[in-house]
Amino acid sequence: MLTELFPGFPLHEIEIADTRKPFLPDEAYHFSLSHCGAYAAAIASTEQRVGIDIEVPTAKVFSIAHKFLSGEERELLNQTSLSSSQLLDYTTLFWCAKEALYKWYGNGQVDFRKHLHLLNMQGNEEEGSLQCCFQKGTPIPLTVTYRFLHELALCWVTS
Repeated sequence: MLTELFPGFPLHEIEIADTRKPFLPDEAYHFSLSHCGAYAAAIASTEQRVGIDIEVPTAKVFSIAHKFLSGEERELLNQTSLSSSQLLDYTTLFWCAKEALYKWYGNGQVDFRKHLHLLNMQGNEEEGSLQCCFQKGTPIPLTVTYRFLHELALCWVTS
């Protein structure tokens, strides 16, 4: 997929960091990869840090939501009356967004509730964006773009 985005992408130069993030030592390209079930996604840039994630909504996300959602983010989910399937989709979307932010950062040691903040959401049931703040040291405002594709949530972030 990376060579589809950039013909000539130096696949043979990819290394894996201690955090398990793939990278190029010369940072000629910033890139991120994700896979879930039969799906895969990639994003790459020559200019800025990137992160991507894809997730298929499953009820399992509810059992781990307390590990990645802050009280404010739970309120954001509860601001509108969602059906049970919409609640599953949007909880998965929030997990997917935080995974994309984590991959964007790439240095590990991130507490999803403490360091990754989803502030508001704009869009609809097909696509939109989440205004976010990465807060480990100096706060960094970011936008995560999302799309729902078939049975899949897709999120990506660039800086």
